[in-house]
Amino acid sequence: MPTVLRIGNYRFHFYSDERQEPSHIHVSTPDGECKFWLDPIRLARNKGVAPHLLREIEKLVYEHQIFLKEKYYERHNN
Repeated sequence: MPTVLRIGNYRFHFYSDERQEPSHIHVSTPDGECKFWLDPIRLARNKGVAPHLLREIEKLVYEHQIFLKEKYYERHNN
């Protein structure tokens, strides 16, 4: 589970066994985890993250989309 970015209590990471899926990012919080598709950006899954935090995380995903996609392809195209 390589971490590619930390912002506050949010840890942005990948699972290495998800090569068959489109580009995405997992975000762990103290309360749960969510997953966002990266192109186009949209919520894929949520487990325990409050709606107001999801909106905050989604904004961060938009702000860092290019970086996150680069890291995704670095990790999953090897």
